[in-house]
Amino acid sequence: MTGEGIYRIIDQTNWPRREQFDLFKKFGSPYFSITADVDITNYRAALPKGGRFTIGLVHALASAANAIPEFRQRIRGDAVIEFDTVHPSIIILNDDEAFRFCAFPFVKCYAEFADTAPTRMEAAKSAASMFDYQDQDDFLFLTALPWISFTGVMHAAPTHAPDSVPRIAWGKYRDIGGRIMMPLNVQVHHGLVDGIHVGRFYAKVEDILARAAEWLPSTA
Repeated sequence: MTGEGIYRIIDQTNWPRREQFDLFKKFGSPYFSITADVDITNYRAALPKGGRFTIGLVHALASAANAIPEFRQRIRGDAVIEFDTVHPSIIILNDDEAFRFCAFPFVKCYAEFADTAPTRMEAAKSAASMFDYQDQDDFLFLTALPWISFTGVMHAAPTHAPDSVPRIAWGKYRDIGGRIMMPLNVQVHHGLVDGIHVGRFYAKVEDILARAAEWLPSTA
């Protein structure tokens, strides 16, 4: 991916979040992080044999984020911009266990999204350097910790300049009373996002995953 997408500049004159934005943008660490379990039972059941768990989950998380305007907003200097669409960027481990970045152009159609995802992931895995990757403000930073059923995550983020890209992580899922539950973490900039918006994100994620049979293909 190269080049950011379409965005608008938010008029802060009557912006309801103006006071919150002015407060938290002055903080050395303006981020807050929430971790909660999400039910992925229906998603696991609908995933076809041989289907890629990660690709479907990334699409679901990006779909939920794109449905929440605050997750599409970014700080740029003293301005706040809102992208029409934001795109998932995930961590890929190469054979040396060093990580590389892999970005996917987000489209609402899962089949179209999934069509190029494996190729992108393989290309990222074989990249010579993590710095071959071009960063963009219209990304969502996603990562997996499939070895740990964690109860909290704190992501690295720069403090010398505003960094308002949401960071999302998921961990090892487990069976709880016959339901498959997966820890999901979200870290956001408090100048743009409050708990109510994160709550809406979690609700949207669970709704999308509960309806996985509607959008996943019947075969891998």
